[in-house]
Amino acid sequence: MTFDFDHVPQRLGTDSQKWQKYAGRDILPLWVADMDFKSSPAIVAALQQRVAEGIYGYARPVASTVEAFVGALTQRYGWTIDPTWIVWLPGLVAGLNLTAQAYAEPGDEVLTLTPVYPPFISGPKNSGRISTQVPLRLVAHRWEIDWGALERAVTPRTKLFFLCNPHNPIARVWRRAELERLGEFCLRHNLVLCSDEIHCDLILDDLPHLPTASLGDAMAQRTITLMAPSKTYNVPGLCTSMAIIPDAILRAKFIRASAGIMAEVNVLGFTACEAAYRDSEPWRQALLQTLRSNRDLILDFVARELPGITIEAPIEATYLAWLNVAALKLADPIAHFEQHGVGLSEGSFFGEPRGIHVRLNFGCPPATLREALQRMKRAVAAIGTP
Repeated sequence: MTFDFDHVPQRLGTDSQKWQKYAGRDILPLWVADMDFKSSPAIVAALQQRVAEGIYGYARPVASTVEAFVGALTQRYGWTIDPTWIVWLPGLVAGLNLTAQAYAEPGDEVLTLTPVYPPFISGPKNSGRISTQVPLRLVAHRWEIDWGALERAVTPRTKLFFLCNPHNPIARVWRRAELERLGEFCLRHNLVLCSDEIHCDLILDDLPHLPTASLGDAMAQRTITLMAPSKTYNVPGLCTSMAIIPDAILRAKFIRASAGIMAEVNVLGFTACEAAYRDSEPWRQALLQTLRSNRDLILDFVARELPGITIEAPIEATYLAWLNVAALKLADPIAHFEQHGVGLSEGSFFGEPRGIHVRLNFGCPPATLREALQRMKRAVAAIGTP
C-alpha cells in the first residue's frame, strides 16, 4: 500500500490553529508541532464509521482500544503493562500540570532539562510550584546532561523530575546508560519521575526507544509515563492521551488531583487511538521514511545554503529541527523570518535567552519544506541589506 505524503493540503481558511496564526499573510507556518499530512487511512475510515453511528455520548475505552495500545507497547518496546495502570487524559499538557499538582505542594520544585517543551516550565508554575531548569550541554556535537549541575540543583523542596524522551526540541533519544543514571538520581533523591514519551514512535535513526518505566521495578514504581497517538498519527485535535502509572499509590494521587477539573476524553479520540495502534503501522513506517528524507534535506540545505545557521547535533527523532541562529545577530529572529515568509518557534519559549535558537517543524510535504528553506535563504541573504 502507498500513502500520499507529497500532496500539499489546503489548510488556509480552516479551523487549523497552525495556519490561522498567519491568516492573510504569505507565511508558511512551521511552528507548532502539528503535521501537514492527512492521518492514516485506517484512522480516517474508523472515524467515518464511528461518526455514521450518530450517537456521541460520554465514552470510555472498550477492551479492543486498550488491547491495541497495550499490544503496541509490547511489540515495539518489549514493555508489558497492566491495563489497570492506564489513566486516560484529554491531553499530555493536562498530564504535566496534574503531575505537578499530585506530587508536589505549592513552593515545591520540579526539575527539568532545558531547552524543553514549554509546558514543562509553565506547568508547575500554573499551580504555584517552582520550575527549576538545568541547561543541557553541547559536547562534541551531542546534547548531554550536565550531571554536576543537576546534582547542585536539588534542594529539600525538590519533589519531581520532568523528562522528555525523545527530547523536544533537540530531537535527542536518551540511551540506556543515561536513563539508568537518571533513574539512580531520582531514587537517591526520592523524586517522582514524569517521563513524556509522546514522540517515542517517531525515532528517525536506528536507535531503540526505551520506556523509562521499563528499566526495572524500582524505576517503574516512581515513574509516570505520558504517551499519546497525537504527534505520530497527527490527531492532536482529538485530545486523547494516556498516563501509565504502575504504582497504585501514585496512581491514586494522580486520579485524586484530577477530580472535578479533568475533562472527558474525546469520544472520537478513542476510535482514532485504536485505529492508530492496531491498523496504522504501515502508514507510520511510510511517514518515517518521509520524515527522514525531510530531515536529510534540512541538514544538507543548512550546511550548504544558510551561512550563520547551524544544526549543532543529530536530529535523531521527532519532526523538529533546533536551529542555532545566534551568528546572525538578530534582535528578533522570528520577526525577521516572518518578514520573509516563514513562521518558526522562538527559542526563548523553551527556556533559553532570545535570539539563540529557533525551532522548525518539518512535518510537511517536501515541496512545502523546500519552499520554506528557499525563503530562509533569502532571509539570511537580506541581513545587512538596506
